[in-house]
Amino acid sequence: MTLTTILPSLRRSIPDPFVPDRWPAHTHLSTTDVIVDDVPMLHLVEQFGTPCVHSAAAVIPGTGGCPSPAALTSVVVARVNTAIFDEDGHHLSLDARLSHVEPRWSELRLIGRASTTHTVSFHLDSEAGPEHCVLLPRDLAPGDLLAVPCRGEVVQAVGSASGFIQNGE
Repeated sequence: MTLTTILPSLRRSIPDPFVPDRWPAHTHLSTTDVIVDDVPMLHLVEQFGTPCVHSAAAVIPGTGGCPSPAALTSVVVARVNTAIFDEDGHHLSLDARLSHVEPRWSELRLIGRASTTHTVSFHLDSEAGPEHCVLLPRDLAPGDLLAVPCRGEVVQAVGSASGFIQNGE
């Protein structure tokens, strides 16, 4: 359990912790964004809309952030279409279809704002691939942006409601 899990109001001043080996090399988090190689993911959304992708060198596991000379990791940014709270639990759907990529769901991040509510488990809509449960702030709402790292290079492989995804490189 982390400090931001216990005291979510801290998310206004410090970002949630992350596992650097699962993100591209030279990734750092702010309280409201994921920045890869000095490219803010929010900037990509402004330019390309959602869903969008940014690919960069993967981290060689266990090296403390050393970039791989050959392997890539991608970050997909998607918009929340629905966030439903009912007797069956919390359900979430995105504007990206991630069934053909390998998202690292444990690293899924809310970007664009710092939520100060506790996290709850959301069932991710089947359009994202096999059903997954993800931990996200309770106040998640349609229109919110989520960033998730994916193993390998994601190039035009993520479907969207419009049938196309831009590559934010």
